Order: sequence, then structure tokens, then C-alpha cells
Amino acid sequence: MMGGIHGIDGKAMTIPLDSDLMRAFLAVADTGSVTRAADRIGRTQSAVSMQIRRLEDSLGQSLFLRQPRGVELTPRGEQLVPYARRVVGLLDEAATALRVKPLVGPVRIGIPDEYSETVLPRALAAFAERHPGVEVTVRCDHSEPQLAALRADELDLAVTYDWSNTSADEVLCIDPTVWVTSVAHDQHLRDPLPVSMYFRSDWCRDFMLRSLEQQGMGYRKAFECDMASGLRTAVRTGLAIAALSRSTIPAGCRELTSADGFPIVDSSRVLLRRNPRGSSPAIDGLAEMIREAFRPLAGRDAA
Repeated sequence: MMGGIHGIDGKAMTIPLDSDLMRAFLAVADTGSVTRAADRIGRTQSAVSMQIRRLEDSLGQSLFLRQPRGVELTPRGEQLVPYARRVVGLLDEAATALRVKPLVGPVRIGIPDEYSETVLPRALAAFAERHPGVEVTVRCDHSEPQLAALRADELDLAVTYDWSNTSADEVLCIDPTVWVTSVAHDQHLRDPLPVSMYFRSDWCRDFMLRSLEQQGMGYRKAFECDMASGLRTAVRTGLAIAALSRSTIPAGCRELTSADGFPIVDSSRVLLRRNPRGSSPAIDGLAEMIREAFRPLAGRDAA
């Protein structure tokens, strides 16, 4: 173990940890090599080695074991990793929050019920925390009413579905609609199939039910509602099967695939639509936050 730093009276000195040293430490810990760490953070190899020595001296602990082909963390090094990640993460978060000019003004956004419990709440909450001066109004509704609200200048942004693949609006991701059943109840094995669906829905008629009819499957309407949360409840409790966006399948349920004899209902695009009458920095800021929220889904589709 390396010796610590001592004062003139021989007592160990408590030296504050430097954030740059923590960044260098994490780079070496993640890459397992001082050379690769230097490339990652844009420093020379000798500079990174010096930073690690300074950090070890300040802690009075060896953080790495030098090996012929790199380095390995010591037990003390392993202990430091989560603290270093928290420190660096908080510093980066603070820098981002303070460098971004706070936004102000109203923003009206429409979102599908399908994402009201998954993707969008986190994004909207993070936006509200970062920009407390923005007054966000959320309308949770189906795509057609949202489009009507955009035309009537009642919304600034709307997240909607596009089943025709003809819209020129921005594509956030492709989130296929699939048949879903409860793992515990296996309602998909019944004949006729108990199906949950929306009231008076053209989409249910043209896509959902037609997908069953094309497979020659008999069905009965077992549960009707107006929101996707109701469909998820029907599936989760074993009342019926339902057609849900793949990313919103609830816990305790699973997708019914071609191996089960069920086709994909649709491969609709999720769009971000904007009111053409105007924009503002607050609207642009929320639009970017929505993009960030959907990037994991878009990346999954690309993979």
C-alpha cells in the first residue's frame, strides 16, 4: 500500500478529492489501461499516470494493480468506483443545468395514453424540473383528437401514431402493436378469444380485429374501454388479450408471437407533430426533451 501524505507534524492530511482525478480514475477503471484512458480523456499517458498517483497519494491507498497487459482495480479501487461515478455524474448534471438558459412560457402538448405511464412522464417531469418557468399543459388522447386539436390551435406539440406511413412529420420511433396475454392466465388459448378493445374505434376494426380475421381466429368482445390503461388492466388481470404497443407490455404479460399463431397488428410510426402557426424556445426545448425520451426506443428498433 502506498504511503499517505503527511504534514510537518507527522499527522495524515485530509486532501479534498479533485474531480479531474476522479475522471482519470474512471477512465482507467473502465478501459483497464492507462494508454486507452489517456486517449479517452484527451491527455497524455504520463499525465494520466501522474493523476492516478496523485489520487492514490491523497487517499493513502493503492487503487490499481499493475499487470503486464494493463491494470486491475484493487478492493479499495472497486470501493471508489460508485462514489466516483456519482461525483462526476452530479458535476456533469450541474454543469448542464446551469449552462442552459432557463425557458419560460406556455407549452401545450398532446400525448397518447399508451405512453402516459412509461416514456413521457419521466421526460415531462425532468423538463419541468429543469425549466420551472415553463407552464406545461398535457392532453392525453388518441391520435385523431390530437390532430384536430393541432388544427384548432389548441396544441403546440403532439405525439401521435401514423399507420399509413405517409406523414412527413418527424419520426420518433417505430413501436409495433402486438397481441399480449397474461403469463398467469393464458387467455390466448381460449376459443373464441376474449378480446379487449376501444369503443367505436376505426383502428380496432381496420387493424386489430382484421389481423385475427385474416388468421381465421374466432373472437368475442370481452372488455371495452376508451384508454390504453384499461386494455393493460384487462390483460394483466386475465380478463382478455389486447393489442398493445410493444414497448408498453405490462409486467406479468408477454407478447404473442408467430410461434403462438398471432401476427403483428401493425408497425405504426410514432411521430412528433408541431403546430405550424409558430414556435418558441420553450416549445423547441420540450420537443428536444421528447426526442431524448424516445431515443432508447428508436435505438432498439435500429438494432
